[in-house]
Amino acid sequence: MAAQPPTGTPTFASLGAGTLALVNDEPVAAPGDDILGTGLAAAQLARLLHASRASTPFTLAVDAGWGMGKSSLMRLVDARLRAEPDVETVWYNAWTSTGADALEGLVKSVLVRFERRTLKRALARISRARAVTRGVRAVTTALGGALGAAGLVDELWTSWDAGPEARNGMREEIDRMAREWAGNRPQRLLVVFIDDLDRCSEETVLAVCEALKIYLDVPGLVFVVGCDRSALGPSGLLRDLSPAGSAFMEKIFQTSYRIPVADNDGVGRYVEWCARTAGIEGMLDEALKKLLVERSGRNPRRIKRLVNGFVLEATLNPVWSGFRPEAVIRTLLLQYFYPEFYRMMTGASGAPGGDVVQEFTAYRRVRRTLLSSVPPEAQALSPEFASAAEAGAFFEQYELSAPETRGESEHALEQMERRLPVGFPEHADDQGFTSLLGDLLRVPDAERLLVLLREGAPVPVEGTGQAQPPVGLPYVAGRDMAIGPWGASAGGGPYETASHGHHQPFPVPSRPVPSQQAYPQPGYAYPQGGSQPQPAYASPLPPRGDIDLGRPLPSSLALEGLRILWVDDHPENNTAHVRRLRSLGARIALARDRQEAEQELAVLPFDLLISDITRGGQQSAGLDDLRAWRTSGRYGGRAVFLSSRVTPEREEIAAGLDARIFNSGDALLGYAMELAASLSALRVPAPSATEPSAPEPSAPEPAAAEPSAPAPRSSDAPPG
Repeated sequence: MAAQPPTGTPTFASLGAGTLALVNDEPVAAPGDDILGTGLAAAQLARLLHASRASTPFTLAVDAGWGMGKSSLMRLVDARLRAEPDVETVWYNAWTSTGADALEGLVKSVLVRFERRTLKRALARISRARAVTRGVRAVTTALGGALGAAGLVDELWTSWDAGPEARNGMREEIDRMAREWAGNRPQRLLVVFIDDLDRCSEETVLAVCEALKIYLDVPGLVFVVGCDRSALGPSGLLRDLSPAGSAFMEKIFQTSYRIPVADNDGVGRYVEWCARTAGIEGMLDEALKKLLVERSGRNPRRIKRLVNGFVLEATLNPVWSGFRPEAVIRTLLLQYFYPEFYRMMTGASGAPGGDVVQEFTAYRRVRRTLLSSVPPEAQALSPEFASAAEAGAFFEQYELSAPETRGESEHALEQMERRLPVGFPEHADDQGFTSLLGDLLRVPDAERLLVLLREGAPVPVEGTGQAQPPVGLPYVAGRDMAIGPWGASAGGGPYETASHGHHQPFPVPSRPVPSQQAYPQPGYAYPQGGSQPQPAYASPLPPRGDIDLGRPLPSSLALEGLRILWVDDHPENNTAHVRRLRSLGARIALARDRQEAEQELAVLPFDLLISDITRGGQQSAGLDDLRAWRTSGRYGGRAVFLSSRVTPEREEIAAGLDARIFNSGDALLGYAMELAASLSALRVPAPSATEPSAPEPSAPEPAAAEPSAPAPRSSDAPPG
């Protein structure tokens, strides 16, 4: 019988029966809602801006990493300034516009604050200038009387958008209006807050900077820009910017204020506030509160998401029934901060014995034994070290020999680490990781917990927010599991042993799913497989799933025409990935082994091969098959291996076969989209002499024209 928590200890079964609520992720907008003490800094900054009117115009960058309170600080400064009689403010979210729209939006946002008479005079000047140019009578009509400030601004922008000549006069006219506005009341101040600039594409960032440049000579104007400067720096979003562009950026951002990380006491109060708001304050003792503070990197947004994940698990996931809160908190922390390891821990890891936790624990002890200067007789007295017999058995699992002398230790360790999952050496040196994993393994009934995480969680359909129940296990319908693009997707790739036929990994922490899910688009300067420069977060790093959502969706047929051959002896484990690719227009043929794959290759040309690695008890079947097809010329196109276990050795072999290896469906999707985009750019309208063009979406798949057809094909019909 499974171990039970001590009498009187609250479990998630009792917690789920209470009234719980999610914590919103909106920035603080009023001083009374300030928990972290941001209001003091906001008041001082507001006073400083107000006192610096004589120094205008200037820009100030509010600099901080993801989730560290940029928007909250700016909102509080805005509230303070709006209380002053001689100050006006404008709030502009750069993320809501793209490219040229950002230039128009920001310019208009400032102009609409000018006096109506100033705008009317500008419109009249433009009308007269046009009349002179065209030799007709100027007509200013009753526009000035009929339109409000917003209408006048629209008319002005329309006139500037009439052609290159009109646009060239825009800067001069805006400068004239701004100086007229400033001269009417010399002591007044207009503060423009620009938020979320670090979320934007390079085109939008430069358009915003162009708009700022228009106003940089106007007295009375201050621009306060919220951004993560590291994301806009040489290694960030604009890393390929020309030297002239970089100098332009430096000129725009003249002064920066770096938001400091809150102290432990302040963050502790914030954790208590989040727990109280969510209704779980009774579940968090002082030790768990301290754990949240330490593991969150004192990041407010990360704390909110952890608390919300805690609430959703308690409310919707029956797996947690009977477990104590510390087990859930530690699991979520591991899930958030070390998603790659979590994916292996809760899925089919390919580890000897199928247990990657045991594999890592043994590796760490063997590694310590090989690298330590502690004498062998002293090592034998500590459980932190592996015995000679244990080290030998560990090496033997990977078909390697343990070192016989200390001089051979480093080389032997290097050889072993090539066959271990990527990241193991770094995790072994990461005290935060090892202590968190150790704490999880020490919770009551840890072994049963790990088994349930591997076998008992609903299976997410990536990118949809829906899930499928694993065989024979309960499922709570309607649960929101997707965390958006590029995160630690729960799919994790095909499972590679028969013993893990229907085992599925536990999903990424549940949290509200935005109305619009996003996927990476080729050429975009944000996350996919490392193409996104990660901001300089305080340690530990947030999971990739914390990337903000809401990016534009790809075209519904972004993969249209892309032919994919997917080889896996357990295709049922790839259902979510296949559905996701097909929904975007890909045509996928499924094969269970080398023979079926070669039948498919003989019938149709494919743009992409996706394969497992271990198949039918053979540890490198997928790699061996691709090597044979490359050598024979049977397949020369793009190839990807999808596996939950990525090792340096596998990466090296795959690279030698001109292939990639991924362990998440999101990385696979990004790769497929980049490939589809490149093929689309090369595709000619007319069909070639050797290959028929793809049928229209509504047409059926053409049948093979060979006399003896192969086994029934598993390729799907064209979309539509």
